Amino acid sequence: MKIAIAGSGALGCGFGYMMQKNGNDVALIDFWEDHIKAIKEKGLSVTVNGKEDNVIIPIGKPEEIKDTFDTVFIFTKSMGLREMLEKIKHMLTEDTKVVCLLNGLGHAKTISEYIPQKNIIMGTTLWTGGIDAPGKTHFMGEGPVEVQNSDANEAEGTREVVKMMADCGLNGVYSQNVNFTTWRKACVNGTMNALCSLLDCNIKELFETSQIEQLNKEIVSEFSRVAETEGVHIDVEETVNYLKGTAEKVGEHYPSMHQDLKNKRLTEIDFLNGEVAKQAEVKGFEAPYSQLITQLIHAKEDILGIKR
Repeated sequence: MKIAIAGSGALGCGFGYMMQKNGNDVALIDFWEDHIKAIKEKGLSVTVNGKEDNVIIPIGKPEEIKDTFDTVFIFTKSMGLREMLEKIKHMLTEDTKVVCLLNGLGHAKTISEYIPQKNIIMGTTLWTGGIDAPGKTHFMGEGPVEVQNSDANEAEGTREVVKMMADCGLNGVYSQNVNFTTWRKACVNGTMNALCSLLDCNIKELFETSQIEQLNKEIVSEFSRVAETEGVHIDVEETVNYLKGTAEKVGEHYPSMHQDLKNKRLTEIDFLNGEVAKQAEVKGFEAPYSQLITQLIHAKEDILGIKR
């Protein structure tokens, strides 16, 4: 399969590496000049669950990539989605599948402005990663990667993408309800990502605090109430237990939002807790935990001199 990775940070590099190692034709796309230069000159150095490797893999800015692709995986930050779609329009054919695995809510609507619904595949992943230096990343976890076609008639094409990911060791799974998995992943990020960022800790340290159970319950309750207005049922107790299980698997990990603040990059908070707070207000109720968390993350961005 001919695959483009649009947004080649930690997860993008990890997915691209795994896909190329299994024989797919992969190109990485990014904007970070130092990262691109390092990979062009020295190859991509990647550590997958503790095992180090280095591979030669094509990479360039969007305007440097002239090919078209069977499938494009998008791994930008939420706020960079629209810019990336604008820059890669020339790579998309009428049959190109676009797979969105971004954190946050509301991305399908943005993607539908650029490609027909039949080509949109939405999903979530529990793989994690980080960038150690330009051209050097780490990638860890077991997955899964749950995806589903936005058009109900396009299951066959999505299942081909699922099989490709499964063959690559990425644990691809065809989801029967991607809206549910998207909201559940948003709950993961609205708790672990946001709280680790505010408290400057990893997931293990967060879950050892005396306040985590109450914090998780309150935040998930707010996400659940907004999800219900969109026809998605999020059971609060079940989701809190799911968070505990996830934390046990990736406890030493510093989530992506924490990494963003450390590297003085904007966070995705407006597409997580911020979106929940906004939608709650529109629909006539309050989400005080999500509102406060959003304000605190923005305050921390201000302190660090990160411009929105």
